[in-house]
Amino acid sequence: MSEQAPERGSVRVVGTAHVSADSVEEVERAVEEERPDVVAVELDEGRYRQLRGDGPDDLDAGDLLRGNTVFQFLAYWMLSYVQARLGEEFDISPGADMLAGIDAAERLGLGVALVDRDIQVTIQRFWARLSAFEKLKLVGGLALNITDARKLGVATGLFLGALVAIVAESIAGPFLVPAVGPGLLIALADAAVVALGLGAALGAVLAVVFGVVDAEPEEVEEFDMSDLTDTDVVSAMMEEFRRFSPGGAEALIDERDAFIAHRLVSLREQGHDVVAVVGAGHREGIERYLARPETLPPMDSLVGTQSGRRFSLAKVFGYLFTLGFLVFFVLLAMAGVQDSFLLELFAAWFLVNGAFTFALAKLAGAHWTSALVGGAVAWLTSINPLLAPGWFAGYVELRYTQVNVTDIATLNEILKDEESPLRDLLARMREVPLFRLILVVAMANVGSFIGSVLFLWVLVPILFSGQGFDSAGEIVALLLDGVRNSVDLVLRGVL
Repeated sequence: MSEQAPERGSVRVVGTAHVSADSVEEVERAVEEERPDVVAVELDEGRYRQLRGDGPDDLDAGDLLRGNTVFQFLAYWMLSYVQARLGEEFDISPGADMLAGIDAAERLGLGVALVDRDIQVTIQRFWARLSAFEKLKLVGGLALNITDARKLGVATGLFLGALVAIVAESIAGPFLVPAVGPGLLIALADAAVVALGLGAALGAVLAVVFGVVDAEPEEVEEFDMSDLTDTDVVSAMMEEFRRFSPGGAEALIDERDAFIAHRLVSLREQGHDVVAVVGAGHREGIERYLARPETLPPMDSLVGTQSGRRFSLAKVFGYLFTLGFLVFFVLLAMAGVQDSFLLELFAAWFLVNGAFTFALAKLAGAHWTSALVGGAVAWLTSINPLLAPGWFAGYVELRYTQVNVTDIATLNEILKDEESPLRDLLARMREVPLFRLILVVAMANVGSFIGSVLFLWVLVPILFSGQGFDSAGEIVALLLDGVRNSVDLVLRGVL
């Protein structure tokens, strides 16, 4: 006798606000009334353990240091910070609604199902879908919560001024400092003066711009928490988010609606009666899929990491830089430049890249060993767009530092302090292992970039002048000789 298929179960979706005491009561009431077989919650395994206090999750160092994961962390931190601030305003821990469902299920002896997608996958796909401008707005929003608009504008202006001054100085300087004395010292002094002047001007403009953006005070306390589960209000909020970032909304909302619906449909088909506790923003999409499960996208399309845009100006620049560097040395060799001079060029390349990378990594708080490793490999990584000295420095730094997800909560606690000056806040943030690690990685990479620019546009002309080449035209002529010699060599080999 064949086994009969289990009778189809049912799903009741409870839409909640993650920082609402009313939602906690609603979840408890729904579970008590329904007494389902399973209480499904909008959590993945990692967030479940974190909410239950089962111990911090150590972050995967490889994931943290590779590619854009640092920026994905910033996106996750931003979302976590906003939710923590809302929880503080309404005096309830974020995720209390999910815990209420889990606790009620355990009290009544019911099953619990974690039906959300892994948070790391969600954040990675979310970050990949954002445009460059959307990423800038997201990170800028976090920065505006750390400090006031005036300080942020000045700091950003000085940073941009320094970058512009380095590039401008290397191409057409000096601008303000008289060209009397050693060329390198003149270039550095002139770059510093230009950076300060340009940075001050940019800082003043950006302070005004950021001030306008941040002019509206936060009105979180005026929210009625019941509004956050009202269908019309939630729909309006979702549409506002879609206008900000259609791609981001797809990763954070639409894909997770489908993923959760897949899990709920599976439970229902197994014959389970389910109460599903999800954020109010997901309720409509999930219920639509539950009513018409045939419209669900394939599960394979909802999981796994996603690459960003195939075309990237940064990657193109990196590959062109690598190609240009290699061609530069090859043409010099083909032009008959002495080996000793080529060795001198390479030594200067190694030392300048290493010095700037080491200095900025150490400034960020790296251990001596980490900074030395970053400096030692900077010459190689600066000509290979697939590598970065910060990765190497970061991996060594992890020998002394252990990072975990609780560091994010620590950072959020620090950011709650609105009385301390920015300098004190940054000092306290540097004591948090996760923040210090990311700062070391970022600053080491910036140091390598600065060293590369200074070498190519400041030191190379100085070194060539010592060989009798006093102008850029003469250096170009030398490279053209290398081209002609290379062509002659190829033609002789072919003919």
